[in-house]
Amino acid sequence: MTSQGVDEVRAGLSAYLTRLWRYGLVLSGARDVADDLVQATCVRAIERAEQFQAGTKLDRWLFAILRSIWLNELRSRRVREGGGLVDASEALVVDGAREMETNIVAGQVLKAVGRLPESQREAVLLVYGEGRSYNEAAEIMGVPIGTIMSRLAAARLTLGKMK
Repeated sequence: MTSQGVDEVRAGLSAYLTRLWRYGLVLSGARDVADDLVQATCVRAIERAEQFQAGTKLDRWLFAILRSIWLNELRSRRVREGGGLVDASEALVVDGAREMETNIVAGQVLKAVGRLPESQREAVLLVYGEGRSYNEAAEIMGVPIGTIMSRLAAARLTLGKMK
């Protein structure tokens, strides 16, 4: 219980809001739910800032909190299948010809990734979207590293078959 950890959480929290929201969006598939998840994550992080170990990776701790909140939410109420999903084309900004091409391809990739099972989607975001190592993704998701590897392999196979 150090004030240094509390100070680090308060000083660094805002830098991760966009990444937390993106993770919340991948987990929930709904913008408003992602907003709520980020808000709840911030509240919990501030309330429990003394539990953060100064010098460790704040983003990993925040991702774990957000995931825990999401899992608790899933346990407490059933989430409607397909409700409030974000169309990838709406989530991307179009600005210029080159950006338009990039956004079209990115939109296609996001749609394909969105059709993956939740566990595979989450692994893909953490490893490929967030640049986490397999070990870090395994810690965040609370599964063995082999599970991350198999989920990513299955996601790659599925994505390779999609057209």
